[in-house]
Amino acid sequence: MIVEYIRYALAPGTAEAFERDYARAALVLDGSPHCLAYELSRCVDEPERYLLRIEWDSADGHLKGFRGSPEFREFFAAIRGYVDAIEEMRHYALTAIVAAKAAAV
Repeated sequence: MIVEYIRYALAPGTAEAFERDYARAALVLDGSPHCLAYELSRCVDEPERYLLRIEWDSADGHLKGFRGSPEFREFFAAIRGYVDAIEEMRHYALTAIVAAKAAAV
């Protein structure tokens, strides 16, 4: 598994449309056998900044499988208007340093 991180710095006033368009794009991710999980986070300190985290089964699964599929065209069509807002797009391998705590109820 690899994790892709994409950092966005949006133009003011575009956050609502960005989230709406990414909700459409997420439907395509849901149908991909290569996408294991994803989350889109909005910066509290700078609301025009977002971080997208996508877990892929492998680099080949993402770069050849998903990007080579007809579904990628639909995904890209939904988010095309935000490509220029990308500050960073990288793949990362997980390390053994990891923990998770259950949320308090």
